[in-house]
Amino acid sequence: MAGSKVNSNLVVSLGGNALLPPGGGGTLEEQYRITRATMEHVVELIADGHRVLLTHGNGPIVGNILIRNEAAREIVPPMPLDICGADSQGGIGYMIQQTLRNLMVERGIEKPLGTVVTQVVVDIDDPAFQNPTKPIGPFYSQDEAKRLSLEKGWRLVQDSGRGWRRVVPSPRPLEIVELDFIKSLYSHGNTVIAAGGGGIPVVRESSGNLRGVEAVIDKDRATTVLANALGADGIVIVTAVGKVSLNFGTEHQQDLDVISMGQAIEYLSEGHFPAGSMGPKMESAIDFLKSGGKFVLITSPGRLREALRGEDGTRITRD
Repeated sequence: MAGSKVNSNLVVSLGGNALLPPGGGGTLEEQYRITRATMEHVVELIADGHRVLLTHGNGPIVGNILIRNEAAREIVPPMPLDICGADSQGGIGYMIQQTLRNLMVERGIEKPLGTVVTQVVVDIDDPAFQNPTKPIGPFYSQDEAKRLSLEKGWRLVQDSGRGWRRVVPSPRPLEIVELDFIKSLYSHGNTVIAAGGGGIPVVRESSGNLRGVEAVIDKDRATTVLANALGADGIVIVTAVGKVSLNFGTEHQQDLDVISMGQAIEYLSEGHFPAGSMGPKMESAIDFLKSGGKFVLITSPGRLREALRGEDGTRITRD
């Protein structure tokens, strides 16, 4: 069997751009093409002997599901956000596992893989539920926004002059419901796809029963909770940029190769990593390292292998 020697236990977090970049056409053919291009680099990690668990974003795709929800609301009942998240987990997971399996077969790698539709527990008393900030779904006119606010109780805000958009809570993830199942699969050398889109947000009621809630969990935060629970060596955050930078987008931009957790905390406090882009990734990296993780890599899809070899990307270490 190829790739039998385990080098590192990795959790690889794929940004939404690894599946469907903003501004993409959204066709199935395009999604498969981009997914295959990303998985061609992931299969190299498996061939090198790394044990891999994949998490992924779902931003553009779950947005399309919500648009279909609204477009067909007079024909079929719209589904709540937790069901839409589950739909996106299943669909994206299917594309990833099929594409990755095909590449593994081409490489002669015999290793089981599959997707776990993952629930993530959040606290119903999380302040995020009182202050929804995460924009989702399509843009609406002001009249449509008023109607939806009255009919559905949604909170809608004006988004950068482009129209009105629904905002939902983004509570902190606390617990992976399917952790024991995922851990069993992962520890036996299987390649697992889990916690897609940050996981399906659920709350645990006093009876112990779980109930889905209308919210979106940050994918990188959920990845950190999962990686810590699995005792992973490292998290690899795959995003649109090859490296983390100070003064990004200015003439004073400085790309970072290796930084310590202490430096990451300092740079974050200085405002180098905005909340809407690199901020949550750096916060998640710091949380992982504080909990015992060895390293975090941030890199682009095409530089995965080089980043793990220390030849590219930004590596964040505990010391």
